[in-house]
Amino acid sequence: MRFMFGWLTFSGLVPASRLFLAALLSALALVTSGCAGTGLQQSGAAPKNIIILFADGAAPVQWDFGKRSSEILRGQSFAVTDIVFRDGVLGLLSTHPHGPYVTDSAAAASAMSTGYKVENGAVSITPDGQSRTTLMQAAKAAGKRIGLVTTATVYDATPAAFSINVRSRRDSQQLVDLYAVLRPDVLMGGGADYFMPSAMPGGKRRDGRDVIAEFRDGGHAVARSTAELREVSAPRLLGLFAAGDMAFELDRDPAAEPSTAEMTVAALRALSQDSPRGFVLLVENENTDTAGHANDAPSLMRALWAFDDAVKVALEFQRRNPDTLVIVTGDHETGGFSPTYAQKDLASMASANRFTAGDEQFRMLERVSMSLGMLREKLGNKPEAATLDALIGRHFPGFRFDDDLRALLLAGKPLERNFTYIPHNLIGRMVSRQTGFYWGTSGHTSEPVAVGAIGPGAELFRGYQDNTDFGKHLHRLLGR
Repeated sequence: MRFMFGWLTFSGLVPASRLFLAALLSALALVTSGCAGTGLQQSGAAPKNIIILFADGAAPVQWDFGKRSSEILRGQSFAVTDIVFRDGVLGLLSTHPHGPYVTDSAAAASAMSTGYKVENGAVSITPDGQSRTTLMQAAKAAGKRIGLVTTATVYDATPAAFSINVRSRRDSQQLVDLYAVLRPDVLMGGGADYFMPSAMPGGKRRDGRDVIAEFRDGGHAVARSTAELREVSAPRLLGLFAAGDMAFELDRDPAAEPSTAEMTVAALRALSQDSPRGFVLLVENENTDTAGHANDAPSLMRALWAFDDAVKVALEFQRRNPDTLVIVTGDHETGGFSPTYAQKDLASMASANRFTAGDEQFRMLERVSMSLGMLREKLGNKPEAATLDALIGRHFPGFRFDDDLRALLLAGKPLERNFTYIPHNLIGRMVSRQTGFYWGTSGHTSEPVAVGAIGPGAELFRGYQDNTDFGKHLHRLLGR
């Protein structure tokens, strides 16, 4: 069925986004026909379609932060908590990999894709060297169409682990080579660099292959910008919108890079065509994880909003196609995020000198207009005090940069041994001291992640389980 969305200008960052999202959801109704339904659990039925919405680095504290900030600053409910977690099935997943207690994204996603523990850095290959069947390999074998959407490079740890097998997540060219073999029906995100030969601007391939051309010659429509994505009507789609990772919402050029919600609309539109056995779609927002590493609370907040807008798209699709299972989850927690109360300064420990993170502090986050990653780019490798002051004054209104943090930043030194992103963590600590949105690390933590499921098969995900159980349940739903 024809789906017209060339007019779409969805933003997700400003108050007018509610109108854009309403229009987007109305347009999505044209993707497929189907009896409207409640999307209740129907535990005895296997889903025709599976949509996994995956916020990398997000655990319960991040979800509640998204909910509260959306209510205060956008005047909107938060679909993750208010629909999927409340009305669906809610569970928790442990996250440890094979060996250590704290996972990386490759090991976590591999367990959730294959049902097997792997070592950190491995992509769906177990310590004994066996390539385990990934979710997308199993779905394709079952006759389903498959799609991958991410704000990271398409060959990053999460989409790769749900699709292909390689010993190291760092072997970017090999990962792209394996995508060329698997040929997902939909593949969207950043990472154009390893699809293009080094002779082309931005290309990094060492073998001269033009993998974009190979996908095009094989029948995929190719989109390289938001406008091109809006014009695509084909059932197979390759969308590459950045050489590396896609931008944070604070920095994103909407003409160059589509939002997570816009990519989700396009993916559902493509996958719904010629799909008698349904599809499996993974939609990842990687910026939730990258913001956690940087201790960037304003960017985390907006990444969660962008993710939630995509969840609303998926839920509208499921409302009209109740044989669809929608799952919302993450792979691990990043940053040890902990909104709290704190002293305004160390001059006094009296309660009168204490403040608690609240509405005023959320509004301080809202006024920030640049991600810490972009600020790092502007500062360069040898930050100068004048440039630093100008950037903070312009993009962090109302904040002051404490002398101790300034000295560390200009000297290129970290806060502590577990804060390794410089200067991100130092500016993040400035924000923490004045808002109460603190961070315990720049790395991952062992906090269990939430999983919410709504639709046929959702009951499998109830309760406290291991992340390998998540993968096993998905394979069971595919008849394996």
